[in-house]
Amino acid sequence: MSTHRTFTMIKPDATGAGHTGKIIDRIIEAGFTIKAMKWTRLSLEDAQAFYGVHAERPFFGELTEYMSSAPIVAAILEKDDAVADFRTLIGATNPAEAAPGTIRADFAESIAANAVHGSDSDENAAIEGSFFFSQRELA
Repeated sequence: MSTHRTFTMIKPDATGAGHTGKIIDRIIEAGFTIKAMKWTRLSLEDAQAFYGVHAERPFFGELTEYMSSAPIVAAILEKDDAVADFRTLIGATNPAEAAPGTIRADFAESIAANAVHGSDSDENAAIEGSFFFSQRELA
């Protein structure tokens, strides 16, 4: 059953390039409601905890260093079929393969610096969102 919520992060490459407002505008224009949002910076330890599922992968060190290198924007979004619709809005992980008009096609620098994170399931959206937001913030 869909919860109609998903989690996103606007990543360091996009915040650093000044794309935060444009990305948020795209999200709102696509019919999502922002239920919670914060500008924050992950410590290396926070990034390692958030991406712990990838700890054994060869890119883990590079990923966690990158994600702790500059501020991010974390947000909880709401819309019918939120996870699937948001994954469509952001496009493929590799911006060279992302459909024209998607967030990654327009704002990502590379596979690693791909502008935004989007949860891949309702379960992960809940887990990832609770990493950044308290229950009070999610009400």
